[in-house]
Amino acid sequence: MLHLRLIIPAARTDEVTTVLEDCPGVTNIVVLPGAAREPRGDVILCDAARESANQVLTQLKWLETEGSIAAEQVDLSLSKVAEDAVKEAPGEPDDAVIWEELAQKVYADTRVTWAYLAFLAIATQLAGIGVLQNSPILIVGAMVLGPEFGAVAAICFGLLRRRGHLIATALRTLVIGFAVAIAITYACALVSYWLGWIDLGNLTRNEEVQFIVKPDRWSFIVALLAGAAGVLSVTAGKSSALIGVFISVTTVPAAGYAAVALALSDWKEVAGSVSQLAVNIVGMVIAGTVTLLVQRRFWPQVGRRSSV
Repeated sequence: MLHLRLIIPAARTDEVTTVLEDCPGVTNIVVLPGAAREPRGDVILCDAARESANQVLTQLKWLETEGSIAAEQVDLSLSKVAEDAVKEAPGEPDDAVIWEELAQKVYADTRVTWAYLAFLAIATQLAGIGVLQNSPILIVGAMVLGPEFGAVAAICFGLLRRRGHLIATALRTLVIGFAVAIAITYACALVSYWLGWIDLGNLTRNEEVQFIVKPDRWSFIVALLAGAAGVLSVTAGKSSALIGVFISVTTVPAAGYAAVALALSDWKEVAGSVSQLAVNIVGMVIAGTVTLLVQRRFWPQVGRRSSV
């Protein structure tokens, strides 16, 4: 369930209370008159089944400007009325997509932050070392560390809702992130080459990681499956499933391979790894957008036609 905290102008408290009482799946409603100081107003606390959240948030969206809405996940609820509220709401909690929550998440994931750049750069360098050492274990570690799926999910959401600005921002985040990560990895690989630590033979002897530079039909199929699974894990809040998605696709390893191949002037390998990177991102975007479309139109939940 979700726990909601609403700050409301006192004159509209009865209106909001009526909305909550009429919505299936909402329970444990508490009204605290005059409790809020900034902004001033009444405070209403309640619990809502995930399947009911869209209806509540859609009908009370005006509180964004006149009051406040905050929601948090309830990890433990020992309440018969809460159990009855979940049963009353249509569908299953894991199937419910809270569109306002998803919108905030994808917008946040399009920010180019130092943390995002650092994680992507470190992951790409690990992938580059994995390529040079012919180490699938390092490749998998780099895949798990990469933070790029947030921007991919933002592109999917932008395509679903026709938000051109969001799509452009997410693409910019991906381009800047991978450009910085590849540039740093290229510089490190170039220094290693000058020091005599690596040579072209490191690429020709890495049979176990050649899948990174050989995009084929299976690469695209894996990207489609990963994109669908990634969006499902984000909308259902299943972080463990998202880790599996990271391990499935070779976006970061392809970037690391490209950087190393650039440093060694192996242009054929550069082309192959860049193609693999593009195939994976395109496949994930297609599958992720289709998955969101299916969730939007066909999965049972109250208020699924949210304005988000």
